[in-house]
Amino acid sequence: MNGPHHGYPNNVDITNCDREPIHIIGSSQSHGVIIACDRDTFTITRCSENSGKLLGIEAEDLLGRSIEVLFPKDILVGRIPAQFEKFVLTEINISQTQFLVIAHSNDNHIILDIEPVGVDISPIKFQEQLSRILNELNSATTIEEVTSRAAALVKSIFRYDRVMVYQFDDEWNGKVVAEEKEHNMESWLGLHYPATDIPKPSRDLFLKQEIRIIGDVGYTPSTIIPQLSPLTQEPLDLSLSELRGVSPIHIQYLKNMKVGASLTAAIVLNGKLWGLLACHHSTSKFVNYYQRQSVKFLTQIYTNTLSVITSRNFIAEGEQSQILKEKFFKELESIPNLTKGLLQLNTPFTSLISSTGGALFKDGELYLQGLTPLKEQVLRLIQGFLKKEIEGIFHTQNFEKIYAPAAAYRDKASGILAISLGENGEDLMIWFRRESSKEVNWGGNPKKNAEEKDGIQYLHPRKSFEKWTQKVSGISAPWKEQELNLAAALREGIIHIIVKEQKERIKDLNSVLTQVNEDLNTFGYSVSHDLRAPLRGISGYARILKENYFDQLDDSGKKFLGNIINSAEEMNGLIEDLLSYAKIGQAEISITPVNIYLLVQNILDSLNPKEDYGNTKIIVEKNLPDCTGDRRLIFQLFSNLINNALKYSAEKPEPEIKIGFLKENNSVVYFVKDNGIGFDPLLEEKIYKVFSRLVGDEYPGTGVGLATAKKVVEKHKGKIWVKTTPGQGSCFYFTLGNI
Repeated sequence: MNGPHHGYPNNVDITNCDREPIHIIGSSQSHGVIIACDRDTFTITRCSENSGKLLGIEAEDLLGRSIEVLFPKDILVGRIPAQFEKFVLTEINISQTQFLVIAHSNDNHIILDIEPVGVDISPIKFQEQLSRILNELNSATTIEEVTSRAAALVKSIFRYDRVMVYQFDDEWNGKVVAEEKEHNMESWLGLHYPATDIPKPSRDLFLKQEIRIIGDVGYTPSTIIPQLSPLTQEPLDLSLSELRGVSPIHIQYLKNMKVGASLTAAIVLNGKLWGLLACHHSTSKFVNYYQRQSVKFLTQIYTNTLSVITSRNFIAEGEQSQILKEKFFKELESIPNLTKGLLQLNTPFTSLISSTGGALFKDGELYLQGLTPLKEQVLRLIQGFLKKEIEGIFHTQNFEKIYAPAAAYRDKASGILAISLGENGEDLMIWFRRESSKEVNWGGNPKKNAEEKDGIQYLHPRKSFEKWTQKVSGISAPWKEQELNLAAALREGIIHIIVKEQKERIKDLNSVLTQVNEDLNTFGYSVSHDLRAPLRGISGYARILKENYFDQLDDSGKKFLGNIINSAEEMNGLIEDLLSYAKIGQAEISITPVNIYLLVQNILDSLNPKEDYGNTKIIVEKNLPDCTGDRRLIFQLFSNLINNALKYSAEKPEPEIKIGFLKENNSVVYFVKDNGIGFDPLLEEKIYKVFSRLVGDEYPGTGVGLATAKKVVEKHKGKIWVKTTPGQGSCFYFTLGNI
């Protein structure tokens, strides 16, 4: 036998055992011959070296010849199987031995497994076997019953020394859940086996091939020559081959178990590898292809029955969960406050899903029920882990494995199931399960499956499979699929109630806002009518006094009278500004095209800056772009900004203001710039608030102008900002969005 095949590792160690490329092992079992031929020309391109012994023609003599050297190629013409499909082509007689030719295709090759037909059974007996399989498996009513019957049927029909049903857990460790054996053999029922016993490459191939026979554990592998394809320089993919060679690791494993032959069938439930039907024999044992198909048929019937029973149990649990859920939500809807309801119901949320305790984190407050970690510990796991990890729902039965601090409270919360009660994960509902301390019986010590050499741990099959007991801690009972579905349904229902409550609150707020708006309108009328009337009286009588009796007053009287008139005017201006500000929020926008250049000219005419600000230089860019919006409001906007610019630059030796625009990202940005007093840019937010002024009485104003400007911009879906330097001036920028 030649050395290891190109691409197949010489040594398998702990770091690569789960990637062992057993599908390209490059050898055949000894009881049959693997031949690959070109799917177009039917020319033999590769062959296992045992062809001379079994077929009477050496492999070197077969290479490059037509398949017709073994059987007529007409058998292949028009019958080339599709990918992942195999079927029996024909039976051929060579040297007084009847062989079966089983074909499947792989890329540009047809791969032929040529194996002995073996001992045949009569069609009547074959029919009896199938009928027995159907009757016994379909009449089972529990998972335990159908599993036990499957093992017993295979044992009685195919006469293996030991037949086991082997079930995987979530981490691909296995457990023997059913067993039939010879009386003199030690029982392995209930024993566990680590995931490394059946690594991922093997599990993946079982999903493809479904059934696998090793007729003689002590066989001598027969190398396939050439190792690489003459066309692609790739090894031959033997994923679906009936005769594919066996990993040396697995051979040693079986020898250590004192197994002489094996037959293994995949149990695939809902598209996932649920477990294996494993048959062991103490000596070599060959079961022919037709009988292996019977095992495959039995496994499929078993899987169908398993699926029916599982679905039936799932539906029954679902119905019970639905009853509890309906009762829960009926009670919850009768209590106005959601948080109180979740904590005070006769059906607490912790009773809906089997748990030892629970936690509700709502609106920043934590509430605990039943057996839980300490409040500080729960808060830390929420803030430090769950809020970062949860996306709707989170669950684990071994929390300390992914969150080390959980080891401190494994007796209260080894298992966690959590749901978020909103989009941002701020509110949470959590169920805790204490650890399920138990003893697990392994088939040998699962940790002693490697030996070190030159600093590398090489995978080495265990030599002992005697029962090895391990105490397992920090792991809770697993969360069932039905429980996870119920948690998801609870999340959806509670979020629906939260949204409903929010809608009610919004409705109530709208009612309040409507009333406030009506009150504001009333207040606006009062300001404009009731306050203005006496204000006009004060101002009017003060002016009469000034016109008719001013000369009769002393200096103090004249001063007081002037103060009265000025204060009345300031009060009137303040009322005008407040009414304008209030009306902006209430008024509907009237959309029209606005010529900004003409609008600015109209503002300057109304302000008459030549009379009040004769020294100020005013620059207006003539190509100011037009816009679309409410002309009256935009007039207010520009008017307030221009008025401020004139006012706060007037004391400069050479006051100057500029009204222009920029273009940024296809948007027009208008600006009003001055070289006046400026202000601290950190106070920008403050200047847009009503009555907020950064200057003293030396500058006239009510503190409403910039607040009004900001409101106009927001009404037009734009934004406003300022660049300013104390003593050097300010430049207000703003956009007017498309409305």
